[in-house]
Amino acid sequence: MGSKWRKAKIALGLHLCVYVPRTLDDSPPSLDAAGRYSDVSSLSPVSRNSDSRPSMLTSPSPSSSGLRLSKSGSRSLKRTCAICLATMKPGHGHAIFTAECSHAFHFQCIASNVKHGNQVCPVCRAKWKEVPFQGPSSELPHGRARINPVDWPQDDAWMTVLRRLPPTRPGSHRHIASMFQAPEPSLFNDDDPLSIQSELAERPSSPKEDLDSNSNRTMDLKTYPEVSAVSRLNTHEGFTVLIHLKAPVASSGQNLGRGTANMPATTQTSRAPVDLVTVLDVSGSMAGTKLALLKRAMGFVIQNLGPSDRLSVIAFSSTARRLFPLRQMTDAGKQHALQAVNSLISNGGTNIAEGLRKGAKVMEERREKNPVCSIILLSDGQDTYTVSSPGGSQPRPDYQSLLPFSVRGSGNTGCKIPVHAFGFGADHDAASMHSISETSGGTFSFIEAEGVIQDAFAQCIGGLLSVVVQELQVEMECVHPGLRLCSLKAGSYTSHLMNDARTGYIDVGDLYADEERDFLLSVNVPAAGESGGMTSLVKVRCVYKDPVTKETATLEGDEVRIQRPENAGHRVVSIEVDRQQNRLQAADAIAAARAAAERGDLTGAVSILECCRKALAETASARAGDRLCLALDAELREMQERMASRQMYEVSGRAYVLSGLSSHSWQRATTRGDSIDGSSFIQAYQTPTMVDMVTRSHSMLLGSPTIQPPVRPARSFQLRPQPR
Repeated sequence: MGSKWRKAKIALGLHLCVYVPRTLDDSPPSLDAAGRYSDVSSLSPVSRNSDSRPSMLTSPSPSSSGLRLSKSGSRSLKRTCAICLATMKPGHGHAIFTAECSHAFHFQCIASNVKHGNQVCPVCRAKWKEVPFQGPSSELPHGRARINPVDWPQDDAWMTVLRRLPPTRPGSHRHIASMFQAPEPSLFNDDDPLSIQSELAERPSSPKEDLDSNSNRTMDLKTYPEVSAVSRLNTHEGFTVLIHLKAPVASSGQNLGRGTANMPATTQTSRAPVDLVTVLDVSGSMAGTKLALLKRAMGFVIQNLGPSDRLSVIAFSSTARRLFPLRQMTDAGKQHALQAVNSLISNGGTNIAEGLRKGAKVMEERREKNPVCSIILLSDGQDTYTVSSPGGSQPRPDYQSLLPFSVRGSGNTGCKIPVHAFGFGADHDAASMHSISETSGGTFSFIEAEGVIQDAFAQCIGGLLSVVVQELQVEMECVHPGLRLCSLKAGSYTSHLMNDARTGYIDVGDLYADEERDFLLSVNVPAAGESGGMTSLVKVRCVYKDPVTKETATLEGDEVRIQRPENAGHRVVSIEVDRQQNRLQAADAIAAARAAAERGDLTGAVSILECCRKALAETASARAGDRLCLALDAELREMQERMASRQMYEVSGRAYVLSGLSSHSWQRATTRGDSIDGSSFIQAYQTPTMVDMVTRSHSMLLGSPTIQPPVRPARSFQLRPQPR
């Protein structure tokens, strides 16, 4: 018998076929109900007869490549992983995955095998309907922050999760392959028509429901004077009035993830459908884990779009290509989109400008338009075709030149299409990406850790899928004849004071559900003489459009009045006004620190931030324990740490600072650093729908709908004691 096994081993080493006679101890391997071997009975595929039963192994022939093993050999293979050939005994620190064909593997081995698109068993070649994928726990032990998937521990704490694959249509792979080779049309006017039925499906189902929701679809407008009383004998220069806006709350169908983390997104009701174009970097630097995580994140986006939402994907490297036109995300549309995204490969350079041009072309040439539209741009590198390198002899061109004019818009035409830019990793051009988003009215997010990309996309679409206000304009007018408007502090929003300084306006645009906006208006209060009493300062109103009903609404605010006694006494500043003044002061300090850092003065930049922190600590709202002030202090401290050295600033400091500036200038949540919940500071602008979508992302990763949601905007921080 020894000689026979020796021949078998030699033949295996030479990739030959050999027949080993069965001994008395051997017995044929058993078959399961599907007619497949339940044990590993061959080291290569076995030919089958037409009735699907395994054919009998015969003497060696070119068409017979099976190797019959003894029972002991079969048992040995069952105890080893067919991929890494290591033991699969329980208790050795490895999770075990048993496929539907009954073959078992180390979970990490088979998950790595299928993440590149493999859907067949490595042993029996059976096609699987469910494949394993990996996901980390939302919070690692000892309070550690979330880290990159390549660093996740492979131990028993991991869960075996199955992803149901959509059924494959005949010829679908040929269609995807030909899609990348077929010439693109000269006009991108081949978008799917808007479906009236699907539009109606996303609106309230009855007039009663529409009536009940009217109270929730009204904006909230409040105004706060800096102080309640000013002496009537004196003028007051630069008197501050706070204008506070809050968008309507989300409807029941928009509360994504709150107790419905595993509910299909297509059940959403009463929201405006979206046209979304994603412009994705697939250059050579995206190879490996980055591209795999990008595909997973895009899969999450696709699965959470509704049937009335339309999606188009642009992939760019040295050139750019539209993978498919704007398609409605019905079941068929989602399957087509998933197949296209999964077919992406990485190579070539980075031509951001070409990708943006093609994304803008999709938007401007579409035949029909959904109420909400946006572009998502992700890149991990410098634009090697339009922008010269930092060390190059040629001066860097204006970053705004990367953005097509059709996206930038002009003046107050309202033609801007917001580009939400995501800088991926340490090598992207943060200044360029921030400029692109700032010019278009979008946000810039810094994805420092690879594993955060899906959460970052989730937060973004959580907002886009909850737009409740459009074309919002805030108008203010002086009431007192002697009053004049001095300035408007509106961040990146377009604002204007008329020549007579009696009226002004702010163009706000779209608001997500539950989003808040705060603007500071400065006025000159004249003396009231002997008349005393009350002085009416300004009156504020809002004009906006409901994206679902398409109706225009006007909201009138109350007149802002102050008392005019002869002696106003001690000034007690409004906490609401004080905290917003602190926010603007912090934003100005961040901008000044960034300018100093770009000049090479990191010491000066850190000093600017430290002075701002000390000033904030002395304010009334900080002494009262205001959460926003505590969060601002934590944010400034984080920026100081990222400016500790030139290398640290280049790697992560610049992107972190620019993402913070983007968030404060638009008063909208961005992703920065290595965690979606802002491990170092509160996400002051994160809305409930954003939080819910991030919760859904976590639930998808863990395969469990019961995961606790991330920390909501109620977390507080302790101020670091100041040296005396």
